[in-house]
Amino acid sequence: MLWTIIITLIGGTIIGLLGKFVAPGHRDNIPLWLTVVCGIGGMLIGSYLYAALFDCADMNDCTRGVDWWRHLWQVGLAAILVVIAATVTGRSRTKV
Repeated sequence: MLWTIIITLIGGTIIGLLGKFVAPGHRDNIPLWLTVVCGIGGMLIGSYLYAALFDCADMNDCTRGVDWWRHLWQVGLAAILVVIAATVTGRSRTKV
């Protein structure tokens, strides 16, 4: 259980930063903690959507080895969540 939490936090940080990198334009100006939350959300939602759409009962049974398609889904969803979070928080790059 502890390793699952640690892996989710590390993976969420990596996936969130990749999603922030992939997000279009200057729409990704959000704090690091929100990027990690978006990454964790992208990991969880991306995995569940991938499993549901491609009929994988168990995530370990989808492919042999590293499941690059699932990770691509996770990064894509994290990028969408980063754009949504940047839109909702309304932060801008300009200083007043």
